[in-house]
Amino acid sequence: MRTKGFTLIELMIVAAILGILVAIAIPAYQDYTIRARVVEGLEMASAAKLAVVETSLIDNTLPANQADTGYTSPAPTINVASIAIGNQGIITITYTANAGNGTITMVPTIDATNRILTWDCTGGTLISKYRPAYCRP
Repeated sequence: MRTKGFTLIELMIVAAILGILVAIAIPAYQDYTIRARVVEGLEMASAAKLAVVETSLIDNTLPANQADTGYTSPAPTINVASIAIGNQGIITITYTANAGNGTITMVPTIDATNRILTWDCTGGTLISKYRPAYCRP
C-alpha cells in the first residue's frame, strides 16, 4: 500500500537545505546593515567637508584644527560616536559598535591653487568589508 506525503528523509533534506541558506543569508544581511550605518556617518560628515572647503578657499590653506573652521560636531547617534576635524582638514568619523566600531578618516587633496580636488576616505580603523567601495583601501 502506497502512502501519500513526504517521507522523513525528504523532510530532513529540505530542513538541511533551508539551514544552509539561512546560514549564508544572515551574515550577509548583517554586513549589509552595518554598511548602511557606515554610510550614515559619511553623510553626516558632509557638513564638516563643507566647512573645510570654505575655510581653505577663504584662507588659501587647509585648516589647522576644527576651531579654525567654525564647525560644530553633531550630537552622537546610535551609529556615529563623533565627527571631528583635525590638522590639515582631516575629518575623523568614529563609529559605535552598531556600525563596526572603528574610524574612517577623510583626507582632503588640494592642487597648486589651494583648491580641494578630492577626498580620500581609505584611512582609519574600520574593517574594509563595512566600507563603501570608494572608501576601501
